[in-house]
Amino acid sequence: MARTYHLKTNTSPQLPDVAIDFAAELNPQQLAAVTAPPGQCLVIAGAGSGKTRTLTYRVAYLLKNAVAPENILLLTFTNKAAREMLERVDALLPHQTSGLWSGTFHSICNRILRRHGELLGLSRQFTILDSDDQKSLLTKAIKESGVAKQVESDTGEKFPKAPVILGLISLAANTQRPLKDIIARDFSKDPEFIAGISQVATRYTQKKTLSNSVDFDDLLTLTLALFQGNPSVLAQYQYQFQFILVDEYQDTNSLQGALITALAGQHGNVMVVGDDAQSIYAWRGADFRNIIDFPSRHPGAQVFTIETNYRSVPEILSLANDAIKLNDKQFPKTLQASRPPARQKPVLAALYTPQEQAAFVCQRLQEIHEEENIPYSEMAVLYRAHFQSMDVQLQLTSEAVPFQITSGLKFFELAHIKDFSAFLKFAVNPRDESAFDRLVQMLPGIGATSAAKMWAAWLQTEPTRTGLPPQAYSPLFATIKVPPRAEKDWLQLGYTLDEFIKPDGSLHDPLTAMTSVMEGIYLAYLKATFDNFENRRQDLEQFMRFGARFPSIAEMLGELSLLSGPEAAQGAADSPPQDSVTLSSVHQAKGLEWRVVFIIWLTDSMFPNTRAAESQSGEGMEEERRLFYVAVTRARDQLYLTYPRLWPKAYTGDAWQLPSRFLESLPPGSLDEWRIGR
Repeated sequence: MARTYHLKTNTSPQLPDVAIDFAAELNPQQLAAVTAPPGQCLVIAGAGSGKTRTLTYRVAYLLKNAVAPENILLLTFTNKAAREMLERVDALLPHQTSGLWSGTFHSICNRILRRHGELLGLSRQFTILDSDDQKSLLTKAIKESGVAKQVESDTGEKFPKAPVILGLISLAANTQRPLKDIIARDFSKDPEFIAGISQVATRYTQKKTLSNSVDFDDLLTLTLALFQGNPSVLAQYQYQFQFILVDEYQDTNSLQGALITALAGQHGNVMVVGDDAQSIYAWRGADFRNIIDFPSRHPGAQVFTIETNYRSVPEILSLANDAIKLNDKQFPKTLQASRPPARQKPVLAALYTPQEQAAFVCQRLQEIHEEENIPYSEMAVLYRAHFQSMDVQLQLTSEAVPFQITSGLKFFELAHIKDFSAFLKFAVNPRDESAFDRLVQMLPGIGATSAAKMWAAWLQTEPTRTGLPPQAYSPLFATIKVPPRAEKDWLQLGYTLDEFIKPDGSLHDPLTAMTSVMEGIYLAYLKATFDNFENRRQDLEQFMRFGARFPSIAEMLGELSLLSGPEAAQGAADSPPQDSVTLSSVHQAKGLEWRVVFIIWLTDSMFPNTRAAESQSGEGMEEERRLFYVAVTRARDQLYLTYPRLWPKAYTGDAWQLPSRFLESLPPGSLDEWRIGR
């Protein structure tokens, strides 16, 4: 018989035993998840159901049941979330969280690589490249390889710039798919491009290794490689992390899922918390299968559902439940309101044009602010894509309603909008040096030094003396010496600007000029330069629609200056910065909430978008429906759903819009339909 040996009791000062009445602090569904026995657990926490509270109390429950803090790993998607959870646990159990590992996947992997990176050829002093560092290093890899010139020579198409290639490399890493497959799907099926981009990616990896550097994706891929190649290291962390908790599990990708599986391989004590109905990031690599297939991958796993919503009024929750129930792939649940009924159902307002939609939104925001005394900061306007906010931005600016944008820069401050504007500014004013610099530095092989030399040469031409557009740009451009790599594009720029000029020497209207820019030069530049090409193309089409309102380029640019100048900024500065309406894409709004929410552009080509509507698999439409569900559940008290019946398109003329199929699927009586008079 084995001998039993007893250790002496630790004589160090003991922390006070703090009593927590879990049953009193939690509702029954939360309590069941918090007090679950060890093992594999999936917690489906509906919108506004107290997910953070559940995780916080789960950590406290483990600590109260003699689990050492160093044996707990809490994985989150932001350091802020990890910090807030630990602060809440520390408020429940003061001074008892020391040693607990908590943070994002990247921060935890960084800690592990600092300890063991030498096994992979990294010193402990390795540096982490930020986005600018990555762009610089990959740009050097492109230049050193010489592959860009070769591919452009062979294909006649532009080779992608660093941000585009970095986006492809990152998506390949996070989805654990071959880079060549990602290139073929998202950029080009041309073998020249697939081989060229792959060659640049290999050189980029070599340069990182030589400089003892990693990028953010490497933190995860190298940690997984460390575990796969060094079983003893993996066993060390499997033994240390006896309990693993994962927040926002529906947003994890294939790589993150593999890391969780590896760490939980021995004991299987992993609790993942999330909401399948809020899985909306497939476009950046999130894998919906991680959460939806969890029970089948882990037979015997406990599944808990938390359905009591503490955020929204019943009428909004009823709409959300009806909206999501048509999805086939989901864990069925029905959000239950803890709040009393509201005075007003969600409102549906069909407007005639996008401008009328913007006027309605702006007027209601002002009325709610003034008549109901609700701060602007408690109101938000949500949309599927950033370009859909343009008319609302214009209206709010003209009415001096303060607003902030979380989905990106203000519309007219976007880089590609400013690029497009530069063509128009230079056409109107050949002496505009800033516009000239912006145009020529879009060309390959031209930087600030070359641009300055070209400007000096341009100053010798007739248009800069008269200040008037020439009869044709291309003959003048042909007299200016440019770097060999830029010659073709420089001449094409001249031909494009020639199309701005009518036979009588005057300039065409803005839409005609902008169409020449889009088709003649900028669309190819856009695809090769930006990793979110499709979104930016939609922005430009919306900008062209704005331009179509004006008879002349000069008049359009004058209005543009007023909308983005100091007067517009002053309108927003009249109110405290914190009291401003939030304009946000639905993706950026996830996790946030407001008392009043407007969801705009609910037509069947905008939300859901056309790509999802035409998807053969149905997965795209299901994600769009989840996105609509996320949008609806951001509202606490009031919800307004709007769409324009007519969409004036820049290229093809006016298009009649059908209401979103998400609206059509709602049961009668769930909405209060407003007739909008003019």
